[in-house]
Amino acid sequence: MIVKKKFFTFAYPPHEFVFEMGKKLGPLTIAYETYGELNEEKTNGILVLHALTGDSHAAGFYSSEDLKPGWWDNMVGPKKPIDTEKFFVICSNVIGGCMGSTGPASIDPKTNKPFGMRFPFVTIGDMVRAQKRLIDHLGIKKLLAVIGGSMGGMQALEWSVRYPHMVHGVVPIATTAKHSAMAIAFNEVARQAIINDPNWNYGDYYDKLPPIHGQAVARMIGHITYLSDIALRKKFDRSVQDTAYKKNPFDTQFSVSSYLRYQGEKFVNRFDANSFLYLTRATDYFNLAQTHGQGSLVKAFSKAKAKFLVISFSSDWLYPTYQSKELVKALKKNGLEVNFCEIRTDYGHDSFLISNPKLEALVAGFLDNLYETKVKKGKC
Repeated sequence: MIVKKKFFTFAYPPHEFVFEMGKKLGPLTIAYETYGELNEEKTNGILVLHALTGDSHAAGFYSSEDLKPGWWDNMVGPKKPIDTEKFFVICSNVIGGCMGSTGPASIDPKTNKPFGMRFPFVTIGDMVRAQKRLIDHLGIKKLLAVIGGSMGGMQALEWSVRYPHMVHGVVPIATTAKHSAMAIAFNEVARQAIINDPNWNYGDYYDKLPPIHGQAVARMIGHITYLSDIALRKKFDRSVQDTAYKKNPFDTQFSVSSYLRYQGEKFVNRFDANSFLYLTRATDYFNLAQTHGQGSLVKAFSKAKAKFLVISFSSDWLYPTYQSKELVKALKKNGLEVNFCEIRTDYGHDSFLISNPKLEALVAGFLDNLYETKVKKGKC
């Protein structure tokens, strides 16, 4: 499946986008990709929402020579769980990101320099409000479903209560209605690694050497939370990569150490450090109950109208299953139709990015049911 990245620009002055924290900015650009065809009634749209360091490239290849498919290529495509022979799938890069959408690395038209830390504070709500502008632009009145894992799951939950009449189905995977103290703590340590890198320079590093060391450490910290004890044990245990430690005990010698350093170095080459700061802060501040329910998750979901499929993973210690069960409990108290499954797996939080027959069957079944009851019967 050959795909193309597209761009939607909106909020031109004097109609700038007003961020939830009060600042205005415009114009804004959203990078996005689409897969499949929008039907004549425009009722088969599915919005896929990416995780923290994801992007709009959810599936397919950019050319016949491209060797790396999109991040959810096992899920999105012809005859795959999110079947592009039935559905029109949209995936956009979030506002505040660095993969084509307007963010800290974008040029401020007032200064002709990158925004850096002058970029407005971004919330999950801001991301969703910007996505709605894209959906409106595409002429879609109501989405068949919104689906996402991790930070993408937060966006899916936000869609369900902010625009309840625009969504038939919601699939939040490996996510939460609010960060735990532990999740906030890991994010804070990762941010401090970047901020305390001398090259960060208060976010003004775009014409200089970026904070590569701090950013690499930040990724290493984050990557640990995406895995699990059993996965690391099975893959690495205490295996030693080489004998360098005989000369210098602080050289990389354990295989897991080398793996984490590789992940850190790879991340530096593809992601902006300031975007990492902004997006992790957005996830920390996300609190569905506080924003939409005066502190009550039940009250927040009283606005929702959709059917839900909530999925967690047994080895996910970043967003453990109890947090998904809290979602399910609050949804059921509102009389909403909810299906829930904890999938047994050793791969930790990142399990939603790995091919898993159980996950694929659950998502395919849920979406097919929506297609049969809403699209085919014309009840959209």
